[in-house]
Amino acid sequence: MTVAADAPILFFDSGVGGLSILAPVREMLPTASIVYAADSAGFPYGTKSEAEIAARVPALLGRLVERYRPRLAVIACNTASTIALQHVRAALDIPVVGTVPAIKPAALLSKSRIFGVLGTDATVRQPYVDRLAAEHGADCIVLRHGSAALVQLAEAKLRGEPLDPRVARAALAGLTTQPGGQRMDMVVLACTHFPLVEAELAAAAPHSLGFVHGGEGIARRIAFLTEGQTWPAEPTPGTAVFTRLDAQQERLRPALARYGLDRIEQL
Repeated sequence: MTVAADAPILFFDSGVGGLSILAPVREMLPTASIVYAADSAGFPYGTKSEAEIAARVPALLGRLVERYRPRLAVIACNTASTIALQHVRAALDIPVVGTVPAIKPAALLSKSRIFGVLGTDATVRQPYVDRLAAEHGADCIVLRHGSAALVQLAEAKLRGEPLDPRVARAALAGLTTQPGGQRMDMVVLACTHFPLVEAELAAAAPHSLGFVHGGEGIARRIAFLTEGQTWPAEPTPGTAVFTRLDAQQERLRPALARYGLDRIEQL
């Protein structure tokens, strides 16, 4: 199937977390047309039930694909990926890339054989995380903690608001205060929002920690799936689409522009 050069890559998240996936894709495919969709009306996903997410995400992506005709869709949200990825793939006739917690690289990098998985409540309780830990970290102790507040911290950072350092400290304490937590040496950032506040997490760490996430691996996967396709000769302004557009989203304009998203629309 021939793909038009201006057919965009569609990124989807509940909020701005997926920008941590968009950034490495921009580096690898600098002229790609981009549509970044945020379900601001449904934000946050991490505190929702599996049934709500499984129903909401495929319906929204169906509308987005109909409107923007992308060449490929990226569910740039760990929570939505672990719950709704198979539903979305069944509903769409384009390639769909999900985000997977970076448990394999954490297990490879951990010297103490104790690492943490920091995500949303909805992500860290998924059986999918159990399977990844068993497959790639069978000889490791895998600690888990869900933090809704850290998602809000990332959103606030991109709106340019002052940040409370206690939020990052509390999120890490959810891991370090568990048995073995003082020997933990790696943390999987299993929510796409969390790499946006990696500097704040590093500053709050009670001891030296390494942080891993899946952004670069996802970028490589997208490049592989689109190999041989044509792209625009020059970069074009990207589009940010929100399911609810109000003052909160308007304050994101400067941050979105830094990621090449110069237009804002409402779905």
